[in-house]
Amino acid sequence: MSIVIHHNPECGTSRNVLAIIEASGETPVVIEYLQTGWTRPQLQALYAAADLTPRTALRTTKSPADELGLLDPSVDDETLLASMLVHPVLVNRPIVCSPKGVRLCRPSETVLDLLDRLPPGPMSKEDGTPLIDADGNRIG
Repeated sequence: MSIVIHHNPECGTSRNVLAIIEASGETPVVIEYLQTGWTRPQLQALYAAADLTPRTALRTTKSPADELGLLDPSVDDETLLASMLVHPVLVNRPIVCSPKGVRLCRPSETVLDLLDRLPPGPMSKEDGTPLIDADGNRIG
């Protein structure tokens, strides 16, 4: 199984996670989910594998979640999931699948646990925080 990243190229965290994967020597399958959308079985499988729920995977900022009334805690998971199918941007990103598991990679260093080898350093997060030192060792 290769690595799959559900990616939004407009997102700095998603771009950084993709760069980390590529720097580790992997050539991931990149799914730009804002273009392809989601299916119910796909989201359900990703959430089960990553131990997420529609509520914990909901993107609450820079999305229509508030305007759609989805931030109210009384909104059930089925409503959230149905909304995510109509508005793919509601799904937080990036979600990465690898032989080591499935994770919502926020913060971006979460992806390091899914890789067989670390990328050479130095490497930083999107905000400049160091992730890997010049010797290729994970920081933090």
